[in-house]
Amino acid sequence: MRLLALDGALARASAALWVDDAVRAEARRDAARGQPAALPALVAEVLSGAGPAVPDAVAVGVGPGGFTGLRAAIALARGLADGWGVPCLGVTTGEALAAALPRWQSEGRAAWSVTTAGRGGLVLERVGEAPVLLDETSLPLPPSPVVLVGDAAPLAAARLRARGADALLSDCRLPEAGALAAAASRALAAGTAREAAPLYAEPLALRAAGA
Repeated sequence: MRLLALDGALARASAALWVDDAVRAEARRDAARGQPAALPALVAEVLSGAGPAVPDAVAVGVGPGGFTGLRAAIALARGLADGWGVPCLGVTTGEALAAALPRWQSEGRAAWSVTTAGRGGLVLERVGEAPVLLDETSLPLPPSPVVLVGDAAPLAAARLRARGADALLSDCRLPEAGALAAAASRALAAGTAREAAPLYAEPLALRAAGA
């Protein structure tokens, strides 16, 4: 399996080439949220030594995240996939972050992804549930031990621990394309791969406000 992965959901742009269950090449740029202009160069960098073989699929981060970064990454991923005639797969921010967790942090704990949203809000993503927009005082108490990932994980960990929750703070703050590729590869093997459709923070805010 040859898989090209790219992400621009948060304050990192990254790309990776995944070959036979391992990262073959990876490049990233951290700065302002999304860094959409950096993505084409990062993709070219990871493909530069890959030879003539076309990837079997393209995977892209679909958020939650910033509008500009998601739009740029998904458009690039779809364009490449269409040009090569291969599937374009979506991986959420939480799935990519959880895939980067070391086993000692993920065993026996549910991964909660907490990322920043506009106007001081937070986006909570839990496995198997739709992401929800809330403020930091509205974080639900987890029913069992959790490990927190995402750029707002330190804030969330402090809030939950103050209320007595067993919340482990990880070092996984921003998605990496290599971990995103690993998550996409597992989804393909399990038959659970999803379409590359964006999850924007703004629509979540509108939905929450109208609930």
